[in-house]
Parts: sequence; C-alpha cells; structure tokens
Amino acid sequence: MFVNMMRSAVMCAFLLSLALMVNGCDVGERGPKSSVPSSSLDGTSSESASSSSTTSSVTASTTSSVTAAGYPGGYRATTVIDDLRIPWEMRFIPDGRLLITERQGRVLLAEVRSGTTTEIGHIAVLADGEGGLMGLALDPDFPESSSVYVSYTYSEDGNALNRVSRFTITGLDGPTPGLDSETILVDGIPAGSIHNGSRVAFGPDGYLWVTTGDSGKGDLAQRLDSLAGKVLRMTTDGKVPPGNPYETQPYPFALIFTLGHRNPQGLTFHPHTGQAYVTEHGPSSDDEINKLQMGGNYGWPNLRGRVNRAGFIDPVMTWSPTIAPAGTLFYSGATLSELTGALVFVTLKESDLRVLVPTDEADFLTVADEQILFDEEFGRLRAVAQGPEGALYVGTSNFDGRGDPRSGDDRIICVDRAE
Repeated sequence: MFVNMMRSAVMCAFLLSLALMVNGCDVGERGPKSSVPSSSLDGTSSESASSSSTTSSVTASTTSSVTAAGYPGGYRATTVIDDLRIPWEMRFIPDGRLLITERQGRVLLAEVRSGTTTEIGHIAVLADGEGGLMGLALDPDFPESSSVYVSYTYSEDGNALNRVSRFTITGLDGPTPGLDSETILVDGIPAGSIHNGSRVAFGPDGYLWVTTGDSGKGDLAQRLDSLAGKVLRMTTDGKVPPGNPYETQPYPFALIFTLGHRNPQGLTFHPHTGQAYVTEHGPSSDDEINKLQMGGNYGWPNLRGRVNRAGFIDPVMTWSPTIAPAGTLFYSGATLSELTGALVFVTLKESDLRVLVPTDEADFLTVADEQILFDEEFGRLRAVAQGPEGALYVGTSNFDGRGDPRSGDDRIICVDRAE
C-alpha cells in the first residue's frame, strides 16, 4: 500500500511539475550534449571497481544528455562540464557558479550554463593513490566572507599526511578570480594511499565537520590519540567548539566527535533534526550509512555492520557486497519534488545514483525504499550536489585509477526531469 500511495503521489507531483514547466538543467544556448536513460528501480567496499596559485585558465565544454526511465516521464541526465580530472567535491556559490576540487590539486570555478571552467588556483598536494585535494566547503557567510575550506594530502619528511586549510577567493566578481591566503587549521592527520575520508561540510550548528579515514591502519580508528578513522568538529579557526565529547583531551584530539570509522566518504545533515549522517566504505562487506551521535563509537576495525552490541552504534543501512557509497545529501528542491526528504548518494564501485526514501521524513531512522538511477551509465561517481534550481549534479571519477575513462571524462552531469 505504501508503494502504491507513493507512486500516486509521485505521479501528481510529476504532472504538477510539467504544468509549471520546470526545467532544471539549463544549458543556455549550447543545446544538450547527449541524454541517457536509466531505470530508477533496478533492484536491490572498497573503492575498487568490478602551494597555491592564482593563475587562471578557461576551458569551454560541450553538452550531452541521456534519459532514464523510472518515475512517470523519467529523469534526464545532461553532461554540462567535461574533460575534468578526478573531480572530488563541488559546491554551488550563490551566483549559480560551481566550485570544484580535482584530486591533482586544481580548484576550478565553472559556469554550468556555458560549460566553461576557470582554474582559480592549484594547491600543492601529494596525489598518491586515493590522496590529494579532496573535500571542499564554503564559509557559512559566503560570499560576504570569501573563505573556503579544503582537505588535502601533503608530504612531510617523506610521510603522507592530511590537513584542513582555509583559503580566500579573490576577485570573485572580476575576470580573473584567484585562490589566496592559506591558513592551516589542522594538520598531521594520518594519510595513506587508501582510506583518507576527507569530506568537509558545515553543519547547521555553524561548525566545520571533517571525516577522516583510518589511512589503512584500522587500529587507529579506536584510538583517542589519533585523528584517523574519526569525524572531527571544529570552529572556522580550527579550534575546539563547546560541546565536543572529548574536549578534555589534548589538542587536536579534542576535535574528535565520533570514532571507529573505516573510510567515511560522504557527509550531510538532516534538514529537520540537524543530525549528521555519513556514507562509509566497508572492507568486502557492510558498506554503511551511519547517523552520527556525539561521542559515538562505530566499531571499526573490531565490528562491522549491525551487531547490536552495547557501547557501539549500529548503522542505519548496510550493503553486502560493497557498493562504495560516496558523496551524499538530503534532497530539498522543487524540481524533483518526489525526492524531498530522501537521502541521495552516489557510488563508486556500483557506478550509480541512489535514493533512500525514509519511513518518516521527519527523522531518517529507517528506509522504506531504495531506488537506483543511471546504473553503470557514466562509470564511477564520487560527488553529488543540489543546484540552485533544484536539479542534482553528479561528478564522475573514471580517471582515479580504478575506472574506465570514456570520451569526455571526467564530467559533471546534471540530473533533472525528462521532458
């Protein structure tokens, strides 16, 4: 009955959206590059597949589109930006342009209507294996504050480490924007060729949250004298905010908010409760969605999946075999209104866009339905963002050493409703 009611509601929302002539992926005068179809209900890890510069460069992209069957009328996927190299994170700024990090160190400012990209800076990173330039967050007061926050891998005395830094974007309204003025907030975070985590986001509490992987050394995830395998919570200056559960620990370990993580690759906040959720890679089994509780222990490396053991927190959802879930968000737009309140995320290993419909939209505790969109249409997917018009944007990761690059990769793809 629930499914039938949902489908009826979805049909109504779809017809209403057509009446309003909603068009999310506006590609300006270029026209679409190509459109591809994918099923929204196809059934039912690891990532493995089945010094800054202010110089700017501009690259123009073409577009392509693909349509996907699913809800009545289906969804449309349109390539709006192409020829990237391992885009790791993307954030829309208030004027509608898209800020992108690439793992090799480039920071790009993209115009999704024209497909042009401008390199606004290049951070000197250690791009080794899964390491490099990764997470990105805008200051809550952006653009009044022109600060952005990133996580990246660097080398010190021959060792790989991760750090979180704040940069300033200059000339945002001019022809040559640039990245300037690095302030290191936290460094010395254990890094490795695998399991770096490094999603960065501001929570509704105004504090900066950062996920860290276990760097391939699982025992570090349980230690309170290591920042590996944790979720960190800090101020915009990298200081310990009030209410952190381990604030009596010496700095920087007082930044720890949760522990026992293997490789949390996605981070988002529930629109009603404000609670944080992460997507997390398991080994050969038990990829997870975890709801973060202050001071919570999520079990790795001793436990995985649902174990119902005192002192540890079970995941909301698990997958075995693994799917390698990555970037995630709670959808809140009007363009795809049937997804409102759902947890949306992309996968690397399974190469799809997934939707988890909650049993209760007011609090994401259990899942009523899982939907799969564009299954294996575009290869590995790492990042997802909601555009200002309500469309979804996903970033491929086919040049990351585990994918099969195609013509035009890597790319940013806009997902909206098929016409």
